[in-house]
Amino acid sequence: MTKKKFDFREKLFLKTRLVILNEDTFEEIFSFKLTLMNVFVTFTLGGIFLILITTFIIAFTPLREFIPGYSSSELKRNATELTIKSDSLETALKKNEAYIKGIQKVLKGELEYAKFNKDSILAETDEPSEVNMKASEEEIKLREEVTKMEKESGEKSRSKNKSDKK
Repeated sequence: MTKKKFDFREKLFLKTRLVILNEDTFEEIFSFKLTLMNVFVTFTLGGIFLILITTFIIAFTPLREFIPGYSSSELKRNATELTIKSDSLETALKKNEAYIKGIQKVLKGELEYAKFNKDSILAETDEPSEVNMKASEEEIKLREEVTKMEKESGEKSRSKNKSDKK
């Protein structure tokens, strides 16, 4: 078994000659001295180089748009613009609905015309919904515990610094 491994290692570094001849005159046109290891390394590096060049071309040129799954930059830009427009249309629709409801109340007699004001109705739709920003009891307890831990760790570090200086 060791002889086979030794033979393979010898074959890897055995020098051979590659000669290109003119078929009619048998004149030597080109020759190389090669080893199997040199051929292997050359093809490996060539393959890696080819993969890197292909990746670079696909990643940084418009060619990537032809690969399934990649969308064009123009399509992404259009989608973003349409999203912004649809958001603004939703806001305008909400304002119009609130205004129409106010007009319906006036027409039904539920609201006096003198109290009906377009600006006040539109202001109601612009206000964000109220969010409860008060801290719960659990949050208050957690904050107190963290404050105590910070004070304790600060005291420990100060006492350690004093003992190090002595």
